[in-house]
Amino acid sequence: MATITLQIPDELALRLDTLKDELPQILMLGLREVEANPSSGFSGLTKILEFIASLPSPQEILALRLSDDLQAEIDTLLEKNRTEGLTPIEQRVWQEYEFVEHLVRIAKAQALLKLSEAA
Repeated sequence: MATITLQIPDELALRLDTLKDELPQILMLGLREVEANPSSGFSGLTKILEFIASLPSPQEILALRLSDDLQAEIDTLLEKNRTEGLTPIEQRVWQEYEFVEHLVRIAKAQALLKLSEAA
């Protein structure tokens, strides 16, 4: 394991002091966000949330599907969870996927209600 020394503002140091055991996980999650590039391909869950925030039509919500890349990442996490278990970082990522899936299900249920009311 490598050691890195950083100079950070005192206020940040105080905030991080209570989380020092979780710093590697925090950095990995932060790095993941930095590396996500919304302008190319599917940028994780951000695109789904941006889509829902755009207030799409009920038909558009019902047609929403995962990209092949995101589906592959989810499948990889599922397989790893079955075989060897997830790291704490992977567990957090999985929880994010579950939360967004929950939001999408609610959106799709609402879309179905709107379409049935309109019929």
